[in-house]
Amino acid sequence: MKVFLLVLVVLILIGLIVAWRRGSAAREQRHLDDARADAQRWYERLGGQVMNLHGDDPAARQALSDASERYNAAGSQLQQAKTARQFALARESALEGLSYVRAARTAMGIDPGPELPPLASAQGAGALTREREVNVQGHHYKAGPQPGSDTPYYYPGGRVQGRPVPAGWYSTPVWKTALGAGAGALGGLLLFDALFSPAFGDTGYGEGYADGFAEGNDADGGNDFAGDGSGDGGGDGGGDFGGGDWGGGDFGGGDFGGDF
Repeated sequence: MKVFLLVLVVLILIGLIVAWRRGSAAREQRHLDDARADAQRWYERLGGQVMNLHGDDPAARQALSDASERYNAAGSQLQQAKTARQFALARESALEGLSYVRAARTAMGIDPGPELPPLASAQGAGALTREREVNVQGHHYKAGPQPGSDTPYYYPGGRVQGRPVPAGWYSTPVWKTALGAGAGALGGLLLFDALFSPAFGDTGYGEGYADGFAEGNDADGGNDFAGDGSGDGGGDGGGDFGGGDWGGGDFGGGDFGGDF
């Protein structure tokens, strides 16, 4: 009898372990499927904007070119993604592309559309709120919150050489490795100091950048702009952006017509 009870207990324990493992695997699969669907959703929306939006303004053309580049990157990432983290990276690329779409619409003088979920890569970088103009190592640079003929390059915010670079419009894509005008690593740091630090120049600087700097200070007095860099960049991005405003009807295809 004791042997029978012992065998029964062992079988029950084995059954519970098997059921727990199956449940865990099912939860992981649902999480993976949700991450895939979320990334795919933003990727498809980006594709619709890239294919249907056209602009003659140089700033708009440049922003749409960057959006197209992010669309291709997101598509490649989706094809290779096998984990929730990899799908999150594809989602981030698609959201970056949609940030460029909003910038292009702004340059074209039309409503940029509803706000996007925040970019994980831009966390703590802030945004330019006034024009900034400097000369560094014989090169002239300008940046500001609005597009213009002399500031045709949009950047959604992020880190360059470990330094937060705020969202805004720039005369040169200073965030790229070559730093546009050929400045080296030291020149790049000098450029960022000149553009964004209140200690340089007299034309004002990006207050959003300063706000992001202040918000990014961690408890031990450090300057941790982006925290640990984790997260998916803001939930599933639902609400206003998940429905008809972007996906179809008012903002979906053609000329993004009518109501928007």
